[in-house]
Amino acid sequence: MTSLHGLFVPLITPFTADGALAADALTRHAHRVLDAGATGLVALGTTAEPGALTPGERARVLDICATVSAERGTPLVVCVGGAATAAAVEAITALPVDAAAVLSVVPYYVRPSEEGVIAHFTELAAHSPVPVLVYDVPYRTARPLAGDTLVRLAAIPNIAGFKHSVGGIDAATVELMARAGTTTTVLAGDDRFASALLGLGAHGGILAAANVAPAAYSELVAAWRAGDLLRAREVGHRLDALGAALFAEPNPTVVKAVLAAQGYIPSPAVRLPLLPASESATTAALVAEALVSDDTIFAGQHPV
Repeated sequence: MTSLHGLFVPLITPFTADGALAADALTRHAHRVLDAGATGLVALGTTAEPGALTPGERARVLDICATVSAERGTPLVVCVGGAATAAAVEAITALPVDAAAVLSVVPYYVRPSEEGVIAHFTELAAHSPVPVLVYDVPYRTARPLAGDTLVRLAAIPNIAGFKHSVGGIDAATVELMARAGTTTTVLAGDDRFASALLGLGAHGGILAAANVAPAAYSELVAAWRAGDLLRAREVGHRLDALGAALFAEPNPTVVKAVLAAQGYIPSPAVRLPLLPASESATTAALVAEALVSDDTIFAGQHPV
């Protein structure tokens, strides 16, 4: 079990209107989510569009996230990995910044056996200088994992736990929580199912929607962790419409459109093959966010 409990925000990468990296906006945004109660940051996750960034831009994003985390004394999780074990090991061992953990996705596209997945993470954990979180996201990797496989992964030395993003609460989820929930760290990765997984005993979340409503998602995690069940359910139900609206189109298009409309980032720009969010999706998400932030507990969501 690690101390990686709470809300971790997988930061978007803001761009200027002409498509350049908006470094100052990223710095402000990182401070904003921490000010709103987030436990820590996640750098270069899917929400950051890492595949569309140049090597120089990825290095700059990582440096900004590391600098903010060091200034604030908060943990930084860095996404590192890939479909090839040797390349993932090389990337992890060459990580140029201090991190509380690395988040590494289950090998995608090649569809290894579950034994191959266990062998992959055994190698990563053996070489990583920091704890490893397994990113289990089968609707992106095409490699679902059985409950017993998850429990076996949790037992590997230096595997800190999971970002669990299986698109719902399934039998493997229940088995993981029942058999290893007290000995490994489980962080919810599906925004709409985060409240349900926290109710089963998850230790926090890595939630893209928290870019938009960090105070609300911080409250959600805190309420479940404190055992305030009535408040936790209330917040979870209140956030459902926002979670649905923000993922109505490919992530992070709607998230960035909302942040740009609110003045937090200079533009809603994303990079191909992503297309900008539609006006209808943006409007629906803005309405959903307004209903969430209307609660005084979630104050501080809007620019002054």
